[in-house]
Amino acid sequence: MGAMSRRLLLELLTRHRGHDPHEAAMTRALEAFVRREPRCFERTLAEGHVTGSAWIVDRSRTHVLLTHHRKLDRWLQLGGHAEGEVDIRAVALREAREESGLESLRLLATGIFDVDVHPIPARGRRPAHLHYDVRFLLEADREEPLVVSAESKALAWVPLAELERYDPDRSLRRMAVKTPPPTAG
Repeated sequence: MGAMSRRLLLELLTRHRGHDPHEAAMTRALEAFVRREPRCFERTLAEGHVTGSAWIVDRSRTHVLLTHHRKLDRWLQLGGHAEGEVDIRAVALREAREESGLESLRLLATGIFDVDVHPIPARGRRPAHLHYDVRFLLEADREEPLVVSAESKALAWVPLAELERYDPDRSLRRMAVKTPPPTAG
C-alpha cells in the first residue's frame, strides 16, 4: 500500500486540531505513523494499526451510543479495524452499522472529530499493540431499534450528563466535552 492510499487520511490529519495538548500530540504521532508505515491500515501489522470509530449522538445531542465491548469488558464508542480499507470515514460508518444495526446514521462533519492512540493488551497469539484510532461524529435516531453484535455485551444510549457512571476513559470524556449542541431548524 503506497503513499497515495494514505493521502486521504494524511489530509484529514493535517486539518485536525487536537482539543488539548494530549490529543494534539496523539494526532502528530498518528500522522508520523501513517507517513512511515505503508501497511498502517492492516490489522496484521504487529506494532499497531489504524482503526476507525464513531461517536454517535442522538439528534438532541444529549445522549451517546456506547457498546459494552465483549473482549475488553468496557463501555466504549463503536468502531473497529480498517481491514485494509483506506477510507477511514467509511470504516467508522461500517463499524457503526455492523455494531448497532442502525440505519439512520448520518455523518455530521467530514473532518476528524477526535484522535486517540491507545494500547491494546496481548490476547492469545496477538501481541500487545497500539490502535491509532480516528473518530468521526455521527448522529442517529435514538428511537430506532438497536441490534447487539457478537462483539458486544450490550448497547446503550447514555445521557452525556451521566457518562461518568460508565467509567469513561480520558478519550470518552474528551469527546463528551467536544459534542456540539444541536443545530437549530
